[in-house]
Amino acid sequence: MSGAAATDPDAVPAQAVLQALPQPILVLDEERRILFANYAAEAFFATSLSVLARQALDDLVAFGSPLVSLVGTAGRRRAPMMEYRVRIGSSRFGDERVADVFASPVSDEDGRVVMLIQERTTADKIDRQMVSRGAARSATGLAAMLAHEIKNPLSGIRGAAQLLEQSVPAEEVPLARLIRDETDRIVGLIDRVEVFGDERPMEREPVNIHVILDRVKLLARNGVARDVALFEEYDPSLPPVLGNRDQLIQVFLNLIKNASEAVERIQNPEIRISTAFRPGIRISVAGAAERISLPLEIVIEDNGPGVPPDILPFLFDPFVTTKANGSGLGLALVAKIVGDHGGVVDCESRPGRTRFRILLPVASGAAEGDQPR
Repeated sequence: MSGAAATDPDAVPAQAVLQALPQPILVLDEERRILFANYAAEAFFATSLSVLARQALDDLVAFGSPLVSLVGTAGRRRAPMMEYRVRIGSSRFGDERVADVFASPVSDEDGRVVMLIQERTTADKIDRQMVSRGAARSATGLAAMLAHEIKNPLSGIRGAAQLLEQSVPAEEVPLARLIRDETDRIVGLIDRVEVFGDERPMEREPVNIHVILDRVKLLARNGVARDVALFEEYDPSLPPVLGNRDQLIQVFLNLIKNASEAVERIQNPEIRISTAFRPGIRISVAGAAERISLPLEIVIEDNGPGVPPDILPFLFDPFVTTKANGSGLGLALVAKIVGDHGGVVDCESRPGRTRFRILLPVASGAAEGDQPR
């Protein structure tokens, strides 16, 4: 900052700038004790500044963490250092987090180092989902184009099978029925694929996401999740989302159905539904000049065995499934509907905890105190 700017009465204090940044920032002394942490760092480590200020970086992160060596190297060399896709473990949060980390000496006169953490997990998942969504549209566009041509001969096959049922010997009737039933199953699969090719604009209006979730919970308790304990943790101040009520019900019912199937063979099966307002996540989408904020968070969590790690990155791709008899279209449809609403969905999974998180934009002009219908 220039001398003129430093004496400008309207100049913004450096600390206020650091507090406004969405990335976690720590300032450390020569012993790696924490001198300053911005609000984002407090949220990242789930610890207040008063607690952080009594600790060293070595106490905050897992033993042998690359953060310690990165800060040490930056301090010794008096030069900026950076590492990409660093795994950060801490007793302050459960799972390891992946982040790009930047460390730089504050000045040449002392050993203080400033460290900035750019978490990669959310960005990577959103990027992966955008790629998956484009691939899904290409594949399903072709499938939708062929669906009509496939249905015509299937209709003839089904009709022929019905005639055979009336004319074949009794012992061959089950075979004719099998042809008819399998034809119906293929038609049903084609109908589900055709949904992906439907690019017509859907009707949307401001809706209260908790009304949607209460309806889904009622349906689940009387159907797919009747033997599962359902818990909820809602933020009552959430503003409305601009959405299609029926499609959002389908999204959350699909997720709870999947969760119910995941916990059906364990003791004390549980599903937790939570909502929160999380400002700070913004993405660029096609057709929009500005980045869109996604502050509404809805999480469906279960205590099942988890998703296999080799499948997790492709979970929302069409025809990818962990079920022996699954079609692999349920979660792909969830991703499509959420994408059509301008949101994203991701999944974090380990044995004993699987979390599907949906981020949605608020309805245009909505404020946190709005009362949607």
